[in-house]
Amino acid sequence: MTVNPIDLEVVTEGLISIVREMRQTIFRTAHSPVIADAQDFSCALFDPQGQMVAQGRDMPGHVIAMPASVAEIFADFADEMRPGDLYIVNDPYRGGSHLNDVTLISPVFVDGKLFLFPCVRMHWADIGGMTPGSVSGQATEILQEGLRIPPIKLIEEGRPNRAAFDIVFANVRMAEERRGDLESSIAACHTAERRLRELVARHGTGLVLESVAANMDRTEQRLRDMIRALPDGTYRYEDYLDLYTDGRYDAAIVRCRLTVDGDEIEADFRGSSTQVAAVVNSSRAMTVAGVFIAVKSALDPGGLVNHGAFRPLRVHTEPGTVVHVSYPAPANAHSEVRKRVISAVMAALSQVAPDLIAADQFGTTFQNLIGGVDEHTGRPYLYYDYPAGGNGGFLESDGPSAMNPVDLGDISTIQSVERLETEIPILVEACELRTGSCGDGLRRGGLGSRRETRLLASGGAYSVQTDRTTVPPYGLKHGGPGAPTVTHIRRPDGDRVDFATPGKVAGFPMRAGDVLVMESAGGGGWGDPLDRAPEDVAEDVAQEYLTAGEARDRYGVELDPAGQVDRAATAATRQRLRDERRWLRATVTTSPAYTGQRGQRRLAYVAPGSGLAEDTLVEVHGGHPAPLRAWIRHDAALAADELALDDDGLQILGTAPHDRSYVRVLAGGGGA
Repeated sequence: MTVNPIDLEVVTEGLISIVREMRQTIFRTAHSPVIADAQDFSCALFDPQGQMVAQGRDMPGHVIAMPASVAEIFADFADEMRPGDLYIVNDPYRGGSHLNDVTLISPVFVDGKLFLFPCVRMHWADIGGMTPGSVSGQATEILQEGLRIPPIKLIEEGRPNRAAFDIVFANVRMAEERRGDLESSIAACHTAERRLRELVARHGTGLVLESVAANMDRTEQRLRDMIRALPDGTYRYEDYLDLYTDGRYDAAIVRCRLTVDGDEIEADFRGSSTQVAAVVNSSRAMTVAGVFIAVKSALDPGGLVNHGAFRPLRVHTEPGTVVHVSYPAPANAHSEVRKRVISAVMAALSQVAPDLIAADQFGTTFQNLIGGVDEHTGRPYLYYDYPAGGNGGFLESDGPSAMNPVDLGDISTIQSVERLETEIPILVEACELRTGSCGDGLRRGGLGSRRETRLLASGGAYSVQTDRTTVPPYGLKHGGPGAPTVTHIRRPDGDRVDFATPGKVAGFPMRAGDVLVMESAGGGGWGDPLDRAPEDVAEDVAQEYLTAGEARDRYGVELDPAGQVDRAATAATRQRLRDERRWLRATVTTSPAYTGQRGQRRLAYVAPGSGLAEDTLVEVHGGHPAPLRAWIRHDAALAADELALDDDGLQILGTAPHDRSYVRVLAGGGGA
């Protein structure tokens, strides 16, 4: 049967409207700021086969991974589902993301048969574990990260499973707030059930299900058409996750081999680092979500998101790796791994569709938490913040500043200071753009943000789980990297406390008056910064995005005391900066391509007299838009103007032996 186009649109928009009403129910009834203000939750509708059929303005990192959790619930309970049931799961090894993301589904039956059903995924501000907020930068096993809930029946035919409720709330901090958030999720499911029954009453079960199938088919075809327009081929990239071994930087690698074959894309992450007993691993569901987010946002950003759009994609992972974690390794790096997957897929896509791809986003959720007891009220408190960063420049424009990237969707970029200060013993002393953090380029990257929060309670435990503290967001087409992520504590006497393992901190004791300083990463630049219009650089200085010194050193733009461009001096400075660039001839080596203890870092070999010290982190710009990051090793057999990589590295670069490559030393926010 062919569905009438008008009926198809009416039903499709009706389902999306139901999801939107679910969101409003949660938004208006949730208890914690991370839900009610930050909107760190997502809603969707699924069909009896576990396919996602509708979602609204939700967080892609949540909603795209939901089908994996639904599939696990179906695997255990499909044959015994009854009206009035409600199921809960947060297990990363069974379709989840990290333990804080709690997923509910509530099957809806019509005429005795399973119909469509709602699903909610919500970030609980605490799920137990070793640190307040359950986000630790130092966990070595998942048991330290909180309460792991396998698929269980929380409500059975309308009757709450009291034992399950009691176990959950006995193992989380601020249990009443968690209970309020759970009740808001349940209320959203009830809202959806009422609206689904109204939809069936208007249109009939048959038409609704036929419209669902037709909508998924057309969504699938739309994305297949986009993929078919790309040249067939295999494209490679690799990126890094922050990992420390015995206090030393020991990055883990995410390797992606992207194959375009007709109207399908295959993403293969086999060869990524083995999982480790550290916060650097994530579930397969998050890896799959990252692939989808990258492909969909690059090729078909305006199309609907439902299960039909998943069908042209194939994702391969190996269990027991950082992109497909297995028990008992921690899984709380879910968002960092997802973002590395997005970065790797985007860089690979830039080799085949360069004009569609932006330079790298700031690349971390930047989760900062302070927890303790407020002595003024005697009640526990939890401060959870995630300052947004810069996004990459692109063909048409500079990158957005201090804005959450595509995988965070509609989540709030900046939380309400007034609400935070009212409910938590803190004072937000600064919330501003981070000067100079943008990646340089013809189109510069967006700026990161700087947020300073003073603790007013007598004490608290600070934890941070973030990334991009060492290997910064990449630029494209000779664009510079964004500034890396930075956190530190400023004591009342002005002393600064830095951390031995940046971005990986658990329970650091803070005292009254301490200020937490959070500086998020900037976005990568697009195009050669020495080609940027001098007037645009002058305007960046006027807006305090750059200093006059940065304009000169990074863009070669000389300004007079009035802030106007000195064209003659600019031309001379730009020529000098071009002449000072380091260009090396590529050659192939059979020496080890990687080093690392638990991690895996690429090596690039140069002559001892090259001017590059061993262990220097560099990026190499070749024929492809995205640079290759590597750590320097010396090889006395090489000429002074040679740089040696293995064949795989040259393929990532798009560079043949003897081709000249531009080598940039990575130091902070980039350079010309």
